[in-house]
Amino acid sequence: MSDFEQKNKYMLYARPETIAKAEAMYKMEGSKSRSEFIEHAINFYSGYINANNSLDYFPEVIVSSVQGTLGMFENRISSLLFKNAVELAMMMHITAANFRIDQDTLSRLRGKCVNDVKRLNGRIDFEDAVKYQKGDD
Repeated sequence: MSDFEQKNKYMLYARPETIAKAEAMYKMEGSKSRSEFIEHAINFYSGYINANNSLDYFPEVIVSSVQGTLGMFENRISSLLFKNAVELAMMMHITAANFRIDQDTLSRLRGKCVNDVKRLNGRIDFEDAVKYQKGDD
């Protein structure tokens, strides 16, 4: 039995501008005919109404899903930040062991670094630091 044989014919009252919209949009939507477009539109709108009638259920499902995704993302970011902090601590200890820097210079450097991070939104470039240290800045 073909798809056409399973369908019934119904009379439809609609405003001319509504039919004109259906005529203009059915090919864009991918429907084969205006009737198929109207059928898709009815099915879509029915789903929309059912979703609005189920507001007690959908937000809980969506919130639960988003929380699960964010939880996994949070764990991943936490792990990467921990690894980054370990590497940074190692680099600081190696640097401190090999250079003698007085407390005043260290305080001024910290202030400069805080200002740079704020000004550059955290996008610190090693090449810029080297230029600054060489006095090319």
